[in-house]
Amino acid sequence: MQINFDFTQPVVMDTSQMDWIESPLAGVSRRMLDRQSAESGRATSLVKYQPQSFFAPHSHSGGEEFIVLDGVFSDEMGDFGPGMYVRNPVGSKHQPFSKDGCTIFVKLWQMAPDDQDFVRIDTRNSPWQPGLVDGLSVMPLHTFGGENVALVKWAPGTQFSGHTHFDGEEIFVLDGVFEDDAGRYPKGTWLRSPAGSHHVPFSTEGCTIYVKTGHLPADLNEQLKSH
Repeated sequence: MQINFDFTQPVVMDTSQMDWIESPLAGVSRRMLDRQSAESGRATSLVKYQPQSFFAPHSHSGGEEFIVLDGVFSDEMGDFGPGMYVRNPVGSKHQPFSKDGCTIFVKLWQMAPDDQDFVRIDTRNSPWQPGLVDGLSVMPLHTFGGENVALVKWAPGTQFSGHTHFDGEEIFVLDGVFEDDAGRYPKGTWLRSPAGSHHVPFSTEGCTIYVKTGHLPADLNEQLKSH
């Protein structure tokens, strides 16, 4: 089972309109955004834990990255509330659970093997830095090789210049409404733009977005076929 696995194609999904699909573990359901196969390999998903649900102990052969959207996610390393950004590197192990329930935006099998940093950032209590234009604020989360991850906050009425993402861009709208010359994207929208894509982004109402760039090279499809 592959979902949105041609990385030369743009993808826009309003996750608020998607059904939750039960996982093999009771109390854990998913909205699948891109996926290499049914239960293994590269994947991007929203994952919902019902109260008192547990995931089986497992290792992350390709690493794990997630941000907590609501509730409290827990494992042996602690409790992670809304706004927590977490990276568990290749080879890490844990047994996740949630006492009261939670929802996370999670990416699996998308880390370089030598990117071995454990990252824990409380984005609700971390400083913002000025962006490249007035009204834009940036919170860097992680950089490795060509990959850059950040939160970007747009004040109402902010507009950025048109630009090209030579190694792709991925956005998840955390709140407000993000816009560009191709459309309008409310909270919960996931966008994946391929290498070489161009847009003119802005926000009339204001928004906060998760942004990852530099991780979708033009030859990614061929790289994944060879693994």
